[in-house]
Amino acid sequence: MEEGVARAVSRCVEMASLPRVPCPCGTSHRAFAGEGKGAFSLHLVEISKDSRAHYHRKLTEVYYFLEGVGQLEMDGALFDVGPGMAVLIPPGVRHRAVPGRVRMKVLNFVMPAFDPADEWFDADADGR
Repeated sequence: MEEGVARAVSRCVEMASLPRVPCPCGTSHRAFAGEGKGAFSLHLVEISKDSRAHYHRKLTEVYYFLEGVGQLEMDGALFDVGPGMAVLIPPGVRHRAVPGRVRMKVLNFVMPAFDPADEWFDADADGR
């Protein structure tokens, strides 16, 4: 390796073993947020019935639906979703997953890496 050149670090994780943290759509296991020059993070999200519509000013997300059927609300419109479907959510799009009767799990690719300061809600005066 050349002197002064940083080597990328490869890493394998078991998503379900990562800490579970609350998020607007339910709970999330988050990986790789501080790695790879902040290119992206990966979240395993368990959607709750009381998911909350939110948006990001800088982040782009791709939801890949693993389990369950339901709907994805984007800017007020509802779209039917289920296993094997992927949805691109650009910055500024208000969104939330709405589970049906079966538990819904989503693999969420966030680009650049997730930043909790870029999570916004219309309900509050300052968007938070």
